[in-house]
Amino acid sequence: MTRQELDIAIDWAAIEGWNPGLYDAECFYAADPSGFLIGVLGDEPVSVISVVRYGATFGFLGFYIVKPEHRGKGYGLQIWNAGLEYLKGRTIGLDGVVAQQDNYMKSGFTWAHANVRYQGIGGGCRHEDADIVPLSAVSIEAVCAYDRAFFPEPRRQFLRCWTQQPESTALGILRDRQLAGYGVLRRCRSGYKIGPLFADTAELAEPLFLALKAEVPVGAPVFLDTPAVNSAAIEMAQRHNMFVSFETARMYRGQPPALPMNRVFGVTTFELG
Repeated sequence: MTRQELDIAIDWAAIEGWNPGLYDAECFYAADPSGFLIGVLGDEPVSVISVVRYGATFGFLGFYIVKPEHRGKGYGLQIWNAGLEYLKGRTIGLDGVVAQQDNYMKSGFTWAHANVRYQGIGGGCRHEDADIVPLSAVSIEAVCAYDRAFFPEPRRQFLRCWTQQPESTALGILRDRQLAGYGVLRRCRSGYKIGPLFADTAELAEPLFLALKAEVPVGAPVFLDTPAVNSAAIEMAQRHNMFVSFETARMYRGQPPALPMNRVFGVTTFELG
């Protein structure tokens, strides 16, 4: 895809109810400009997929959509196979919707854990906490170094864009002047999403979550995609009156990465990992 064609995939994702962020395309494309494929019949786009490469060993698959009137004709399988070829030799991750999980297993993907989207209402009081700082006050090197624990490969280009996008808030929380957690709130087609939300402990994650939630206009929807294996994250979402609105399964083909899921309170995105 060209950068402009990625807007087609974003629009299709919105139609599917995936609620993309308003500025996702720029940051997604920055991660790997060659990692977005489009299938066309003549001049008509009929299928899309993202297969973003990270480093030398990892890739993430998303945006797997066939235009409804062209489904059942094999176009999805063609672009699927092209995407897997682009990521050949790498461990591949994806977040699969419930209806497609059996098909992904047929292609060699194994189930790792469920991710659950919680929905709530924005607003609330932000309590002053000297340890919560704008992420811009922390060097990009420190942010990338902290992020490495949570992702199989470095993703500097993506993070630089993701943490500085328009209509967003990026915050860090410090312990002994060192980054001990960070989160990003971004505006979406509907409401706002918090992602990622990483922290060393649940006690650090919650004030960071509340500070981000407080930036959402009162009454607007706010979403948090939590790994179901992190019971503290689930309890935090429920404690703040959030309810389940969507679910995926994190699946991998190849050796699954060893990630500290007890410190992942919100995944970055279902599209790019």
